[in-house]
Amino acid sequence: MKLINIGFGNMVSAGRIIAIVSPESAPIKRIISDAREKSLLIDATYGRRTRAVIIADNGSLILSAIQPETVAARLQSGTERSQSAAGQQTDDDQDEEVTSDE
Repeated sequence: MKLINIGFGNMVSAGRIIAIVSPESAPIKRIISDAREKSLLIDATYGRRTRAVIIADNGSLILSAIQPETVAARLQSGTERSQSAAGQQTDDDQDEEVTSDE
């Protein structure tokens, strides 16, 4: 399970994120209001201005005080790191196979 830092030491599971959006538009503000009423809102802003709304696969909304681009970059870099680690593991496995054939 890969965790993404959404600010102030708060982490979200990368696999649960569906979308990262800006809170400025009226439809997103309505979604936030509905989530608050249904107790599906997680406020991770620590009293600061909301800059990103993270939509999770279970219907929860997570408010973050960092920019959506920053969250997306962290998500992207985490994915690239795990892919490169998987690639390195595969290369290592191949090296072991070559040495065991000798």
